[in-house]
Amino acid sequence: MTTTTTKTDTATLLSDEMLERFDQRAPIYDRENRFFTEDWEELKRSGYLRCTVPESMGGGGLGLDEYCTLVRRLAYVAPATALATNMHCYWTGVASDLLRAGNDSCRWILTETMKGEVFAALHGEAGNDLPLLLAVATAERVDGGWRISGHKIFGSLSPVWTFGGFHAMDASDPERPQIVHGFLSRGTDGIQIIDTWDTLGMRATQSQDTVLDHAFVPDEHVALVCPAGFAGATEFQLSIFAWALLGFSAVYLGAAKRAFDLTVESQPRRQSIALAGSMAHHPEVQHGVADMRIAYDAAEAYLERTTTDWANGVDHPDWPARLVACRSFVIDQAFAIVDRALDLSGGAGAFRRSRLEQLFRDVRMGRFHPGNSMLAHELIGKLCLGVDPDEPPRWG
Repeated sequence: MTTTTTKTDTATLLSDEMLERFDQRAPIYDRENRFFTEDWEELKRSGYLRCTVPESMGGGGLGLDEYCTLVRRLAYVAPATALATNMHCYWTGVASDLLRAGNDSCRWILTETMKGEVFAALHGEAGNDLPLLLAVATAERVDGGWRISGHKIFGSLSPVWTFGGFHAMDASDPERPQIVHGFLSRGTDGIQIIDTWDTLGMRATQSQDTVLDHAFVPDEHVALVCPAGFAGATEFQLSIFAWALLGFSAVYLGAAKRAFDLTVESQPRRQSIALAGSMAHHPEVQHGVADMRIAYDAAEAYLERTTTDWANGVDHPDWPARLVACRSFVIDQAFAIVDRALDLSGGAGAFRRSRLEQLFRDVRMGRFHPGNSMLAHELIGKLCLGVDPDEPPRWG
């Protein structure tokens, strides 16, 4: 996927003053389990929600590499804000990359984004560990479009989205099931949002359940109808993997950097009766901080290399494996960094007044995103070994 990136001044999208306000509000949103309304309004005004729309259409023109750098800055102070807005920005990133490649099937997303529409991801489903490629939700062909039914989970941006990107299964021909990828307008009959979001972390995302009951999507809002499984994967699905999975990775890496910095700042202030100096002189503290730094540098390098290659259109034949592997490694390292930060806090990080306590909970959520450890190892292993991921049975 070839992407032409620009050097948009991202300081106008995320100023230091904005970040300071986001930093102050993040613990409040978490404690009150409410949407980041004030952050959202500021991000809209700054142009952040248009940052991956091409400049020729009035957007910021950021490629995946520049966008993920921006996400890390935002996640450093407000991980939930960064995660939820990624659900919108990855759609505009996908649409922009497709347009640059000569595919205008999602051009309308960019046009509507510039008018103020907000896109969300309605892909999560209980019992489906292969999102995009398989579906529990059903699609029924009708005149002029499709009727969609199903129960979607983890619907970030529930308070504000106006179009929900979904996938559903058309099994009218059991021998040739198809996946329908499209976008439902929020005002469509048959859409119900259920307040279920009371979670361990990332609470401000307000990722409520969405129940679809024969909700109609017109053909003009259907991006792709394709065979189920990997056999039907096109540049559309691959672009979603790139923008979504690497955007997730950037969120959790930004949060991990905050945990690392908090640890480095706190150790010189901590004392022990067994030490003449601070805990910064304790050999195991030094060992732990070194491990955190090594993990962070490795994850940062991996993410930056992968996003840069994507943005520059490097033609890796194994892009699916690369994308899933990068997401798996980066989020696992973020997990480990925050774990070690809590260990080195000496117990202070266990208190709700500690920012580290919130970061610890937020980063727990990273392993629930698509491409988790079980799926990542299955897909990467099969693709490397030449095993068809669609071949039944999946194991055995």
